[in-house]
Amino acid sequence: MKFFGAAGAIGLLLGVVLGAFAAHFLSERISPEMLGVFETGVRYEMYHSLALLAVAFLSSKGKLFRYAGALFIAGIVFFSFSLYVLAITGEASFGLITPIGGTAFIAGDLFLLVGFLKI
Repeated sequence: MKFFGAAGAIGLLLGVVLGAFAAHFLSERISPEMLGVFETGVRYEMYHSLALLAVAFLSSKGKLFRYAGALFIAGIVFFSFSLYVLAITGEASFGLITPIGGTAFIAGDLFLLVGFLKI
């Protein structure tokens, strides 16, 4: 419970910090398209950090919720952080990592769904 709660709180904190960084620093330094890419990373990090807080309370209800939490963390790392690096550096190869994170998000969402259906 504590691990997923802390991970969710850290994700929310980073999401706000990185969102502010994008709005106040990056907006004049990168293209509007790349700013949108960065903001997509922030948005998905925020959504799934909130989901991690839910997982923290549900983790005692079964392993499906713990799997969901692990996949949400993987999704944030691979999806959001690859978009941050892609937007800042313009290095398109980082975009190759993004689908791994997106798949982790989807799998985590499915584990969350099945977990809810089982309780």
